[in-house]
Order: sequence, then structure tokens, then C-alpha cells
Amino acid sequence: MNSSPGSRPPSVDTALSWPGIQALIQCHGRPLVVDAVRAGLQRWRDALISDEQTLLAEIGHTLENWLAPTFKPVVNMTGTVIHTNLGRSPLPPEAITAMTAVASGASNLEYDLESGQRGDRDTHVEDWICRLTGAEAATVVNNNAAAVLLVLSALAPRKEVIVSRGELIEIGGSFRLPDIMSRAGCKLREVGTTNRTHTHDYLDAINSRTALLLKAHTSNYAVQGFTSSVSESELASIARQSRIPLAVDLGSGSLIDMQRLGLPAEPVVRDVLAQGVDVVTFSGDKLLGGPQAGIIAGRADLISRIRKNPMKRALRCDKLTLAALAAVLRLYANPKKLAQRIPALRLLSREQTAIEETATQLLPALQSWAGEEIDVDCCSTLSQIGSGSQPLDRLPSASLRLRSQHANKRKRSRQLRELARQLRQLPLPVIGRITDDSLLLDCRCVEDPQPLIAQWHIHRFQVEPAT
Repeated sequence: MNSSPGSRPPSVDTALSWPGIQALIQCHGRPLVVDAVRAGLQRWRDALISDEQTLLAEIGHTLENWLAPTFKPVVNMTGTVIHTNLGRSPLPPEAITAMTAVASGASNLEYDLESGQRGDRDTHVEDWICRLTGAEAATVVNNNAAAVLLVLSALAPRKEVIVSRGELIEIGGSFRLPDIMSRAGCKLREVGTTNRTHTHDYLDAINSRTALLLKAHTSNYAVQGFTSSVSESELASIARQSRIPLAVDLGSGSLIDMQRLGLPAEPVVRDVLAQGVDVVTFSGDKLLGGPQAGIIAGRADLISRIRKNPMKRALRCDKLTLAALAAVLRLYANPKKLAQRIPALRLLSREQTAIEETATQLLPALQSWAGEEIDVDCCSTLSQIGSGSQPLDRLPSASLRLRSQHANKRKRSRQLRELARQLRQLPLPVIGRITDDSLLLDCRCVEDPQPLIAQWHIHRFQVEPAT
């Protein structure tokens, strides 16, 4: 192996014979190393590499990048607690233990240990869902969008579904209720107007083709002012008179009264069912504080029809999700300890004084990391629940605020973006938000400041050269 800058690149076979490359093959296998060698030789041909020593280092670096996991923990300092892009609700230790227990070997996922016969995977969570909600039966799929799709497909194929025009929701990822209805094989029948829907609107729309009344909780937006809507109990009365099922999409789906934790009110699943609703759907990874799942609960005969729908198998949960969900549901047996045992609820109900104390602890290390050209201080801010829950309500919080000293607005903006980028590139990435000419790091979700303090002392902000 020689090193002569400007020489022609070696062949693939020649590079593969080098002792250093042979060592990489022993470690990572031949196919992956061959791909890395070819990539490195292409960079040589593109005049980005000019000698064999640099090529070897480049191949090693390429393999490191390819083999590094793209999925990694981050520090959520956005101010949005249940952040869809950052994985929504963190799981409690009990859920992680339960997932580990069934992940490492065989389990009774669909096996009845009493009879020795095939079982149903819903049995691991159904009893607890019914106990906590008052439902007659329940089933679980992989998210709430899937739950709505399955309910529509099972209960109203080729028939009309009546929905208030003010509840034709769209949520993140281009999930639109009219589109879901179309994919489920249903025909949407809109009633009322954007801001006002009345009882007679539903009564006038019901006909021989009507299969379902659907009410969607508008959790991620609010229509205010001259408004009117029909309550669940009123719709339930209409549904009973017309012998048509009523389904309610609750979105976040809280199992407890959030006001007991000092949080904004959200519909409680048990209360909604108690008003005569036949089927409810809600998420497992939002206010419930569990893994991603869509829960369907309600009348036993309707849940039976939903289970028999062929789409149920395509949308079902795996063993890890069911194990985690079952563990979280069991925690609800003791409501008084929920705020301590379920991380999402603990973070949402965290006192502002505790958040301020965390910000104060982090301040010196962040100042050291940012350097003298960046102003860093603590300030009062407002957090939000996230994932479409109570969009207008905010939670008092505290943030670390970074501001550029540049007089030029464009340069200040560029430096803030660079600060945010370098925070994201840390070994433990930190995700904040830029607003009002500042980079804010909300401390509500930081319960242990030590890992952040340690890495801010080691990895310093690299200031851009003056231009």
C-alpha cells in the first residue's frame, strides 16, 4: 500500500487486499465493506481523495456512518410535552420491563394457557380497558387513525355516515376524516355548518342509507364565537330513536379527569360512554401515557363486528405494544399515584418552581457551551400539551434563552439556526425552538440535568467565522 498524492485510484480488488480493509471485513462482513470501498474510490475519482491512506480513513468513516443507528434518544426542550415528531409519551419503567420480558423469547401472545388452545391477543388488554372505561368490550389496533378507519369499515360499508361539518378534522400527516371515510368504503354525509350544527340537522339527514352517526372531538383546533354543537348525550338519544350506532373519535382519550392534576379539562372516556355512546376510539400514546395504539371500546355486539373485519388483522398491534399498553393500564388501578408513575402526566403536571430550578442548574453549563458572543439567561415561558390536546391552553414553564449579539438581523437569525443545529448534533441531541429572535430551551421535560451539563462542558459551540 503506497501513498502518492495525485496517483490513479487502485482497483476494488487491490483495495480489498489491504490489511486494514481485511480487518474491516472481519469486523463488518465483506458485502458492506465492498460497498464502502466503491464509495471511497468514487470520491477519489471525483478528486475529493488523492492518496491511499486518506482512502482507508474514508472507508472506515463511511462504515461508521452506515452502521450508526439513526434512531436515538433526544432531549425534548421544545415546550411541547407530547410531541408527535419526538415519539409522543415517554413510557414508564413498568412498560419497558414488560416489553423486554416478551421480546426475548416465546410468549402467550395468542395462546390460552388454561385451555392449551389458540387465544386472542386482545385478552391481554381488554379486561383492563373495560374496567377503566365501563365499556362492554374493547379491541386495539396500531393507532387511533387505524381505529377510526376500522370502525367505519366494519360498521358502515357502502353506507352513509353523518358528521357535523365543523368536525371534519385534519390532523398531522395529512389525516383527513373525509379521506378516511372514502378509503373505508363509506359515504360522507355532512350536516350543519362550520360553526353551528343543531339536532334537527342530524334528524333531517337520517335515511334508509344511514349506517352510523360519527362525532369527532376537535382536539387540535377550536371554533369560537357564534357556535353551536350537539352533545354526545343528545346524539345518543337520536341514535337510539333511529336504531343507528353512534361512534365518537376522542383523539387523545383521557382515562381520568385531567383537572385533578391541575391540567385543562379533556373528555374522559368513561364519561363519554356513560352518555350512551356506542363506540369510542382514542390513542394510547397521548394523554393515556402509553405506547402508540388505537383503542376501540363500547358495545359488545359492535366490537364483535369490528373484530371480525378482515382489516383488523392488518391493523393489529404487535406483542411489544400490547405488553407496554397492558402495563400502563394496570398503573391506572391506583389513580392517586398516576402523576408520579406515568411520565407524560408527571411532566404535564410538573410545578413551575421545579422547572425554574432545573433551568437555573443548567444555565452556567449552557453559558460555557455557547461562549461569550451569545447571551444566555432564564425566562418564563409557556409549554403546551401537544399531539392535538387542548391547543389553546398553555402551561406555565421556564426556559433557557439564547440570543445573538449581532446587530444585523439576518446574521442574528443565521447564528440562532446554527446554535439550534449544533445542539441537534450533540451526542445527546437537544431540540429547542426559535421564536421572537431567541432560541428557547424549555426545561419542563428535563428531570435530570446532569447529562446535559456534562456534554455542554465537553462539546463547545463552534462560532462561525466573522464575514
